[in-house]
Amino acid sequence: MVFAAPVIAVAATVVVGAIVFSALGFDGPGAIREIFLSPLMSAYRWQDLLVKAAPLAIVALGLSIGFRANVWNIGAEGQYILGGLGATAVALLTYEMTGGWILPVMILGGILGGMAWASVPAFLKTKLGVNEILSSLMLNYVAIQLLYYLMRGPWKDPMGFNFPQTVLFTEWQTLPVAVPGTLVHLGIPAALALALTVWFLLARSIVGFQIRVVGLAPKAARYGGFREKSTVWLALLAGGGFAGLAGAFEVSGPFGQMVPSFPTGYGYTAIIVAFLGRLHPIGIVLAALVLALTYVGGESAQTTIGLPAAAAGVFQAMMLFFLLAADILVRYRLTTCGAKLAAAPVAPAIARQAATGGAR
Repeated sequence: MVFAAPVIAVAATVVVGAIVFSALGFDGPGAIREIFLSPLMSAYRWQDLLVKAAPLAIVALGLSIGFRANVWNIGAEGQYILGGLGATAVALLTYEMTGGWILPVMILGGILGGMAWASVPAFLKTKLGVNEILSSLMLNYVAIQLLYYLMRGPWKDPMGFNFPQTVLFTEWQTLPVAVPGTLVHLGIPAALALALTVWFLLARSIVGFQIRVVGLAPKAARYGGFREKSTVWLALLAGGGFAGLAGAFEVSGPFGQMVPSFPTGYGYTAIIVAFLGRLHPIGIVLAALVLALTYVGGESAQTTIGLPAAAAGVFQAMMLFFLLAADILVRYRLTTCGAKLAAAPVAPAIARQAATGGAR
């Protein structure tokens, strides 16, 4: 059921989504077809699908490290924005320069930007005991306002006809295309490489063992000499660094400049990706493709059947809701107590009691 629950959630989303949009007066089955099937039938849409899935997978990989350690980083959206701003700052400073070293420095600036933003909730958590959920979440809105200020002030292109945007990046500041003649840039194979790296570190390294132990058994972790505060810093900095990397890839790839519309909700959607993928790197890659379908297919459904722009968000929310609901089947087993139906925790002792008629 651990692996069946995500499949159940996706199937329930498809069925209920068709019913809901039909009840609202739209073509429900057509919406499902355009969102979940049509992008898979077009080679061009596959390119767009991979481009959208890459940042989702990268951000979700970073979040999964923290979630495994019971560190709940909800600020990936802000860290993603700061990653884009960090890369943009390097691009503006090196605008008149040339050389292959510029793009790596931009990517490094994006990673450091995301890590710096994540260090704020890490400091508040370890020094003052502030809940990292609230602090990281509120910093998302600060990051958005910082972006708007820079776009309308210091970083606005003076030759951009007063549009709030930076100058277009040069060829030395743009992410190369991995497959000539397509939209597939180097960020996509980088996401796959990161997934394999994270899997190896979590499954085969002492650091990964520390993260898992602190998340599963904090008392045992302290007994084993693992410091909880250092794990909090590690988890948040890893999440911020991965989100910043995704931001650097996006601003130097599909966007090619910084604009106020840079926040696309990837930081929030990546939370769904992480849980839909069961916090496993390979599962996260597959889940990123599924959630990318809602973005690509949602854009297509707007033009073909007139579906609202918010349809993608509705499907994402339903997917998370059904995933959480399906998780009940992982943690509990439905048993009968006389004439009543009850949900009993799945545990050997309770299972033995149920077999003897003693479960309540």
